[in-house]
Amino acid sequence: MTLNKILEQEEHYIAPKASKKKITANIIYYIVGTILSLIFLLPVFYMIATSTKTDEQIAQSAGTIMMFIPNFDSIATIFDNYILLFGEHEIWKYALNSLMYAAITIVLNVLVNALAGYVLAKFHFPGKKFFLFLILFLIIVPVETSIIPLYMIAVRLLKLTGGLSPVAVVLPGVISIFNIFLYMQFFTSIPKEYEEAMHIDGANRVRIFFDLILPLSKPIVATTAVFCFIGVWNDFLWPQLILPTDLGSSDAWPVQTIQAFLIGFQSIPEVTGGERMAALVVTTIPIFIVYALAQKYIVKGFGTAGLKL
Repeated sequence: MTLNKILEQEEHYIAPKASKKKITANIIYYIVGTILSLIFLLPVFYMIATSTKTDEQIAQSAGTIMMFIPNFDSIATIFDNYILLFGEHEIWKYALNSLMYAAITIVLNVLVNALAGYVLAKFHFPGKKFFLFLILFLIIVPVETSIIPLYMIAVRLLKLTGGLSPVAVVLPGVISIFNIFLYMQFFTSIPKEYEEAMHIDGANRVRIFFDLILPLSKPIVATTAVFCFIGVWNDFLWPQLILPTDLGSSDAWPVQTIQAFLIGFQSIPEVTGGERMAALVVTTIPIFIVYALAQKYIVKGFGTAGLKL
């Protein structure tokens, strides 16, 4: 028997064993993944199910599997809590406020941080290594430590109070050290030959940035935009500090964010448990939508923004 035939026979016997092991490992992986996913999703199921029930129905289903199943007994009343939430309590006004703050912050955040990252990635200037070290150091500094300095700048220095207080809401989100780092790392991976080709055609640095660099940076732009949106949408402390809670008229459009609404809404004695959960569902939906639309860009953005110093 030749050597080739012996090797072919060994492959014939080894391959099925390897294939069986791989199939078994995949089955175990999917089973464990499914179980863990269900465990993490149980609070979401409970939140959605409870948002369709009255307090009596919540008490009746407590401790049973029905606590994770929406109230389908009466289709006509399944959305009563949401109708009260949008009608009587006007949660949509606070949601629009948060969306407006988030949209403005995202535009400014992308523009400022992308420009800063571009300068650090493509330009050479004295003190550049110090700035890179400072960025890496500031990434680990808690954001809460800057609350007092930001408040002093917004209120004492810039006088952003009263009617100008909404302008101050977006200020902390405009500059993000972590986003600058991500942009810098991503721009470093863009070949300089692309820029040189545009420069030969007569393009200046500004045109190169907006016509070449940013269009090539969709993954990292989407990633930072999602982070920025989540940060602004979930922010409670800074808007609560900087925004007036009373405009002097019950008919005036509120300026507070949806997180401030949630805190005040939870403290109303007449509000039922179902209405509270409905408010949480409404608050959570935009985050799921934004992440679902941008998830492929987020994965690609992190994959191309590895550490390059």
